[in-house]
Amino acid sequence: MVKKKDSFRISVIGTGYVGLVQGACLAKLGHSVNCVDSDLKKVNMLKAGKIPIYEPGLEALVHQGVKQGRLRFCSTIADGLNLPNGPAQVVFIAVGTPPRSDGSADLTSVENVAEQVALHMKEYMVVVDKSTVPVETGDWVERVIGRFNKRKIPFDVVSNPEFLREGTAIEDFMHPDRIVLGAASEQATKILKAIYAPLKAPVLVTDIKSAELIKHACNSFLATRVSFINSVANLCEKVGADVTLVAKGMGMDPRIGSAFLSAGIGFGGFCLPKDLEAFYWISQKKGYDFELLRVVKEVNEYQKQWVLRKLEEELWNLEGKNVGLLGLAFKPNTDDLRLAPSLDIIRQLQEKKMRVRAYDPVAMPKAKALLRGVEFAKNAYDCAKDADCLVLVAEWKEFEKLDFKKIKHSMRTPLLLDGRNLFDPHHARESGFIYRGVGR
Repeated sequence: MVKKKDSFRISVIGTGYVGLVQGACLAKLGHSVNCVDSDLKKVNMLKAGKIPIYEPGLEALVHQGVKQGRLRFCSTIADGLNLPNGPAQVVFIAVGTPPRSDGSADLTSVENVAEQVALHMKEYMVVVDKSTVPVETGDWVERVIGRFNKRKIPFDVVSNPEFLREGTAIEDFMHPDRIVLGAASEQATKILKAIYAPLKAPVLVTDIKSAELIKHACNSFLATRVSFINSVANLCEKVGADVTLVAKGMGMDPRIGSAFLSAGIGFGGFCLPKDLEAFYWISQKKGYDFELLRVVKEVNEYQKQWVLRKLEEELWNLEGKNVGLLGLAFKPNTDDLRLAPSLDIIRQLQEKKMRVRAYDPVAMPKAKALLRGVEFAKNAYDCAKDADCLVLVAEWKEFEKLDFKKIKHSMRTPLLLDGRNLFDPHHARESGFIYRGVGR
């Protein structure tokens, strides 16, 4: 019988944005945790107390877990399944599932983990899909483990989708609005409920396939809301309305709410675009043309061209002109550049032979390794110097307090493109800027 106050021996495979937060937070809850990653360089960094990603509060949480002896790091699954107090009882698979060129998810890493787990498991184990995976992945994980589980050790497979937002991931883990468990086994369900019991969150228990669909359905719906309000913004620009007021009026309707109704230059990151593509691919594979998802994607791609359209409207010829970008990460409070709109915008500007200077409070080290032909500024004011246009790409809080007059005097042309509608248009124009917001 599982007791709610029991602590468990847990292995988390993958130390990316999901796995590292999962491991550190589980250790915080009192469990014994091994975090495993095949990237030896990353493992050595973590052992040395260095965090390979930026997430507010994560570094302190990792250090606390290590100091208390609850959190460890290793580079092989064989080692990861052996904890100081015995073999792992639960394994969370949190490896990457990157998109293929056709939109499907590459599940090679998930398969490899399942095989290794089967080869090295020693007693009954719950294997949990934490990575965002397409429906029916649980069936495949169970099949692979069964194939390589030569000693016929009993196991169960569970789908436990994550709902963490980068920038607030620890808060989201420690205070979730729901925990979804897709399981066919009462024993596995009891164990997962006991692991999460300290969080005192509502738990929805479903079949595995429903749980797998929930994550893709959630992110695809959120992407749909963003593309909808961006389409409204495009109409607002044509008729002279203000999308921020339209969105406010919509959000006051309790049936709609205000979340994900902020117009801008499109959504990015590794969740919404990837999950949207994967969900559409799944529906096509199963013989249903989920056309709405395709249109959502098309709207988002169109929105990422907003900066270029405005530059051509305001500056005429673009070749040789200077543009400063404020923000590179796909959103504030993260250093994640995966599928960030800034990457598409920079490519478009460079194709027009513009000179690009950029600044981001956190993502600069990763950007320098990724981007070519971009000058990196030391701060927002340096980014604006001699610029023909300044573009807000990610709404970092520090940008809210910029001295507009100081920036305006350092620019060649006082053109401000507010790609996230962060600034007050009246204040910007009073400061001497030509201000253009999205749908304003």
